[in-house]
Amino acid sequence: MSEYLVNTSGGMVRGYLRDGLVEYRGIPYAQPPVGALRFKRARPVRPWSGILDAKDYGPEAVQLDEGVFKGSEDCLTLSVVRPPEGDQLPVFVYIHGGGYNTGGCNVPLYSGHAFAREGIVYVAFQYRLNVLGFYDFTTYPGCEDFESNCGLSDQILAMQWIHENIAAFGGDPTRVTICGESAGGASVINMLACPAVRGSFQQAIAESALPNCVVSHEMAREDIDLFLEGMGWTEQDLGRLRTDDPFTFLKGNTYVAETHQYKNPGIYLPGPVQDDLLPVRPIDAIRGGCAKGIRLIIGTNAQEGTTFVHPEKTGFPNSWSMIAAMFDKNNCIEQFPDIIRYYHPNADAYLKAFDGQDKFGAAASEAEPREKVGLPFVNFATDYAFLVPAVKVADGQKSHCDDVWMYRYDLVTESGKSTGLGASHAFELPAMFADRDFHFSHFIFDGESPELQQQITEELHGDWVRFVKTGEPNPAWPRYSGHTGAIRIYDRTTRTEAVDLNRLMEAWGDLRFYEK
Repeated sequence: MSEYLVNTSGGMVRGYLRDGLVEYRGIPYAQPPVGALRFKRARPVRPWSGILDAKDYGPEAVQLDEGVFKGSEDCLTLSVVRPPEGDQLPVFVYIHGGGYNTGGCNVPLYSGHAFAREGIVYVAFQYRLNVLGFYDFTTYPGCEDFESNCGLSDQILAMQWIHENIAAFGGDPTRVTICGESAGGASVINMLACPAVRGSFQQAIAESALPNCVVSHEMAREDIDLFLEGMGWTEQDLGRLRTDDPFTFLKGNTYVAETHQYKNPGIYLPGPVQDDLLPVRPIDAIRGGCAKGIRLIIGTNAQEGTTFVHPEKTGFPNSWSMIAAMFDKNNCIEQFPDIIRYYHPNADAYLKAFDGQDKFGAAASEAEPREKVGLPFVNFATDYAFLVPAVKVADGQKSHCDDVWMYRYDLVTESGKSTGLGASHAFELPAMFADRDFHFSHFIFDGESPELQQQITEELHGDWVRFVKTGEPNPAWPRYSGHTGAIRIYDRTTRTEAVDLNRLMEAWGDLRFYEK
């Protein structure tokens, strides 16, 4: 590879040798979505002349991350890391998470170096987020020329670019595994359901996915109306979306995040909508065989909900009153007693408290803080958003592919104990990426022995590497066989054991929320 030059569909790209690996950073895979292309789906990149110097990451998408404004509208780039030698290598594509709201592939934790050192071509890409990427304005007056699912279109075009170009980087386009966590995991599920990416990957890993974070155009208005409220706008102000500084839109986006549960308990933050790119809800599409033959690993963390359930500005319902309102709004209040009995040890007392109240008013229960892992509302959020949909995805895919595996990440480190977060959302990522030095890795593992960190890394990262290279994660991890089958438990003693999911799945049945 002379000068680490690669000829792509867009033009020549120069990579750099760093720490024994060849990196190509910030390669455009689409036209900049600016000016007339704001609120338009991704367009293929225009070829450039000369050699593109792929030395630095491109900026992340426009976002407000922990109080800091970051990113740029011109964000549609991807990065590739590969070993210095080898051809027709397996490919691992990582889709970052962040609630379709924050994040980027330039986060050091997502460097992919540990995978590339194992003989894998690693790819990660940026995509539009929040207002510019996942708000659907198409049903509002004056926005008829806007396009829906802009962020999803970015992901689709990135996958198409990878399929077309990865061989030039030494990757095998017939051995591609896609992986993501949180909204990235949900994106993996969406990729299974999107007709436009069929054939671009053969395997998938969905970590802590939210498979039901998809709404209709009409239901999307529930959050967008809050955005208008947060901006202090009326519908007549929507024309400003075309020209105003996009960072100003984050005021309304923050308002949505802080208030959406109080308007519609249990609704998700803005994400993809059903349209021509995603014509069938993912779980239903997978049940119908849209991802036939694609090998799948899917799993959750034991206490996902501790990241989201809060006494104030909660991300999911934090009281039985909110949950009752959620069931009432979705015309399934008859099933509410079964759910409260499943989650609360004093179910009869709680049910009695609801008697005579108008639509289960606020006096029904008090919000409880998340400091205690295992509270009913933490468990409710974990199951509602993550575990129950994951099982439904596994069930659906199992009907069309024998190669499905399920896992659960149970490791509670000292930080998980002291903060009350337990084995919470994203806590597996330092082990999965085999990164000991990132600040989140220190948060997870400081106070624990180096041996524990090394052990869990070898187990989790090692299983992912084997899956990418061979199509099977571990000889000791049997395929998913149903609601009483064995799943992989990552913990201080990692093991495979039977987990009975029957009662959980019976309690939830085919309940559906905010799908109209």
